[in-house]
Amino acid sequence: MFEKLQQYLPIIKEADTWILQVFIIVFAALLLDLIQRKIFRRIQAQLEKTPNLWDDAFIHAVISPLTFLIWLVGITIAIEISGLSSAIMIFEVGVIFVITWTLIRFISFVEINIIKQQQVLGKSVDKTTADAISQLLRVSVIITAVLVALQSLGFNISAVLAFGGIGGIAVGFAAKDLLANFFGGLMIYLDRPFSVGDWIRSPDRTIEGTVEKIGWRLTSIRTFDKRPLYIPNSMFASISVENPSRMTHRRIYETIGVRYEDNKHLSSIINDVKEMLANHPEIDTSQTMIVNFNQFAASSLDFFIYTFTKTTDWIKFHEVKQDVLFKISEIIDKHGAEIAFPTSTIHIENEAMLRET
Repeated sequence: MFEKLQQYLPIIKEADTWILQVFIIVFAALLLDLIQRKIFRRIQAQLEKTPNLWDDAFIHAVISPLTFLIWLVGITIAIEISGLSSAIMIFEVGVIFVITWTLIRFISFVEINIIKQQQVLGKSVDKTTADAISQLLRVSVIITAVLVALQSLGFNISAVLAFGGIGGIAVGFAAKDLLANFFGGLMIYLDRPFSVGDWIRSPDRTIEGTVEKIGWRLTSIRTFDKRPLYIPNSMFASISVENPSRMTHRRIYETIGVRYEDNKHLSSIINDVKEMLANHPEIDTSQTMIVNFNQFAASSLDFFIYTFTKTTDWIKFHEVKQDVLFKISEIIDKHGAEIAFPTSTIHIENEAMLRET
């Protein structure tokens, strides 16, 4: 019995040594991770005080992948000590993943920081272009990382690319709608008929709302009743899109009628309305401005106003329009006239016949 125990004693000691080494490695990885987190948090707090955007983005991008890298190194060493299998290939793929993850996070943080800084400085920000560039960079990084990882795993990249070229034709036929949406999104980025935050509508379809996101497959629109609307990008190649957000002015076009018995005051009313519009601080007099007698209507003498406001803001426009209409009403009252409403007048041709009946 004692002899058998002596035979297994070296194996037990070797197992104890292996377990102890793995424990030390795991503990060291945990301790190193805690230390790097504290150090980088302090560095991050200091760098956020500087106006440089690149160092902030780099620190934000590196913290989480560095934790993964520390544990990757620890697990790789532990696997090598245990002798279970070769961990070199796992380590190489893990390093590629860490670098890819860091670059993607760095691109995203740079995009966010640039947009925030431009907004703080009061400059206009083209979120559509920023999003397009960042997405292209991320896709490029991912594709490159996949090819490098395949090379590390022993795949022949030339064969993979050749297969991709042949298989791409079949995939293209099978996913033509997906590709149409992709190129539709590309055309939106290049032609830029609208950007994120624009109010758009289509006279061809029941599409109207504020653009929230332009993706490579779908464009997300928030309608005015707060419902999300998702439009495939390929649709924008076959419909007309109106972008009211890019209008330079808003138009006031109203017809106003006065009573027929106020005919003698109509010319003075029109002249006073013209003068009021010309002196109104919110009316752009450099644009077309018309105030003219328009027609003899059924129960009114109609004149119309055609002018443009300086503001394009929807709420302020209605405030300006309201003020203009109130002032027109005051001008009509000042001349002793009244705004007409639908009426009917009966003319009796022979009053004698009426008396007889």
